[in-house]
Amino acid sequence: MIIKKVTWLELFYDLLFVAAVSKASHVLLHVEDETLSLETLGKFVLIFIPIWWAWVGQTLFVNRYGQDTVTHRIFLIIQLFFVLIMTASLSVDFDANYLPFLIGYLGLRIMTAVQYHYSHARETGHLRSTARYLGSRFWIGLTLSACSLFFDSWLRYAVLYAGIVLDVLLPLTGRRILVKTPANTHHLLERFSLFTLILLGESVVSILAVLQSSTWTGQSVGFAALTFVLIIAVWWQYYDNLEKKVDMHIHTAGQTIIYGHLFIYLSLCMLAASIQLLFLNTLHYDLMLNLLFGSALLYFASTTLVFHVYRQKQHRLGMKTLVLLTAILACFYGVDLMIQVPNVIIMGEMALFFALYARITA
Repeated sequence: MIIKKVTWLELFYDLLFVAAVSKASHVLLHVEDETLSLETLGKFVLIFIPIWWAWVGQTLFVNRYGQDTVTHRIFLIIQLFFVLIMTASLSVDFDANYLPFLIGYLGLRIMTAVQYHYSHARETGHLRSTARYLGSRFWIGLTLSACSLFFDSWLRYAVLYAGIVLDVLLPLTGRRILVKTPANTHHLLERFSLFTLILLGESVVSILAVLQSSTWTGQSVGFAALTFVLIIAVWWQYYDNLEKKVDMHIHTAGQTIIYGHLFIYLSLCMLAASIQLLFLNTLHYDLMLNLLFGSALLYFASTTLVFHVYRQKQHRLGMKTLVLLTAILACFYGVDLMIQVPNVIIMGEMALFFALYARITA
């Protein structure tokens, strides 16, 4: 497989998504009466998915067709402007900023669809067929989402996300076409791992928020230190697997990487928010446990899936290992649920679990 390098413009493109991810994550910090409502959690997911999918759409185009030409740079620079519009509109009060959000999202997706039409005119063979399929089908979801402007209240969002869901499912329904032009696994994993790094940065920001939210006591410093151990363990587990145990020469449509990382990203955002909420004690104890341990379980399950598919066979985890790690997490959760323990102890459990996960898998 030809090694496809990530360009500087792609890295700059990611930089603008940092702000979008940060604003989406901060939705989870809106707690009222020690409760994180299902509505708020739902808003976070519904805000994050369009951000993720807009980024994924351009990443996949570059993976198959991208060349560092003047034309490609112009397309990408125009998209950067739409990223700014979409990011500026993100907030808990979604209704008030709906129009700029829709303009930003549709602008990003339209530019990607146009790029596929442009590539269809230039390519031959299977690459031409793939560009025609994606370029023509993406307009269906875009048109449906655009029709949300003609509705009010919950119907507006139902139409918007019906179009987004259709857009997201399109590559799955066209898998038989996409496998004929397999993704460049090395480039795809590099792109998604760089975005993972952005989300790990959100957890680092949470440590700073912990240290700045109170006087430097033994408890706050200890909590921050354990959180730092947790983040290092997550980094160690993810990137050691990526560098040492993944087969970069596998030829697939890359869909396990694409859709598996949605859950990795969601879990990392939830984990970053959980760090602040746990330290500040703003959530009811049981809800805090559910959010924190749910985030850890989601990360564990999604990384296990993604790396299992792409790991070299001799490095794949056995069922006993998976059961052991799940049992450790379940035991911590069960004990904490029965006995209310200090937040430092809970963070210590999290740090220990992720350290074990990193040690066993990496």
